[in-house]
Amino acid sequence: MTDNAPAPAIEIANLTKVYKGGKLALDNINLTIPRGQIYGLLGPNGAGKSTTINILAGLVNKTSGSARIWGFDIDQNPRNAKNSIGIVPQEIVFDPFFTPFETLENQAGYYGVPQGRRRSMDLLRAVHLEDKANAYARTLSGGMKRRLLVAKAMVHSPPILVLDEPTAGVDVQLRQQLWAYVRELNRQGVTIVLTTHYLEEAEELCDRIGIINHGKVITDKPTRELIAMAQEKVVQVTVDRDVVTPPADPSFEKVELSDARTLTITYMKSRANAGQVLNAVLASGLSIVDVVTRDPDLEDVFLNLTAAA
Repeated sequence: MTDNAPAPAIEIANLTKVYKGGKLALDNINLTIPRGQIYGLLGPNGAGKSTTINILAGLVNKTSGSARIWGFDIDQNPRNAKNSIGIVPQEIVFDPFFTPFETLENQAGYYGVPQGRRRSMDLLRAVHLEDKANAYARTLSGGMKRRLLVAKAMVHSPPILVLDEPTAGVDVQLRQQLWAYVRELNRQGVTIVLTTHYLEEAEELCDRIGIINHGKVITDKPTRELIAMAQEKVVQVTVDRDVVTPPADPSFEKVELSDARTLTITYMKSRANAGQVLNAVLASGLSIVDVVTRDPDLEDVFLNLTAAA
């Protein structure tokens, strides 16, 4: 990075959190999240994702290390750091007796947004809640409440939006609407940080992914590069007759009978290729009728990395 280059959206250095009783939640983690990206922060339950987000949000005090948000140190410039980030928490928490419009107006007031610069109706329109602007928030469905939390996080127009498990319990249609809005925010220049258990969402949405396990960052790479790390590949081979005993070959990592005529063969990219696998099937005396391959995905990489860590 040159001296004139802008600071990263989020820069975390040697961040450690030890809770009372000695539980180590974050173990000296380092992360740099570039501006303008959709960044996935993934990990198993209890890995340290929410602790990281809560430290950035100012809800949890770190034990040691540093964090900068949009160039502002969270200790030295807490006000500017907080103004630079919007957090959509996992838990649905707001006053049930305020309407969505009032909820956004109140939140804008907390951030000191002048009356003339508030965008409450625009935000409600963006998350498809304009028709619920004056309904009591307690009457909203779970999906509507989640979208209201996204609008609430954007009232002060922060350059960074953090979404902590935003689609948990949200149906497919509402999930698609939410992601369309998130993509639009990203096109407008907002940096998005996403935690999710839906790995297919992360694979589709994220430019870059960091994985935390046991309080440590175990990988931080562009999404395509991360998926390319997967070594296991699967090929399903349909043959011309019933198979009683699946063929064996050194190129096979694993072979299973999916049904009487379908072999599901797993092999390692580093040790074999699809041609060798198919030749081994033919060499066993079977004729091949159909072949379907499955490329590795983010779930394969995630499971391999977190199992090894």
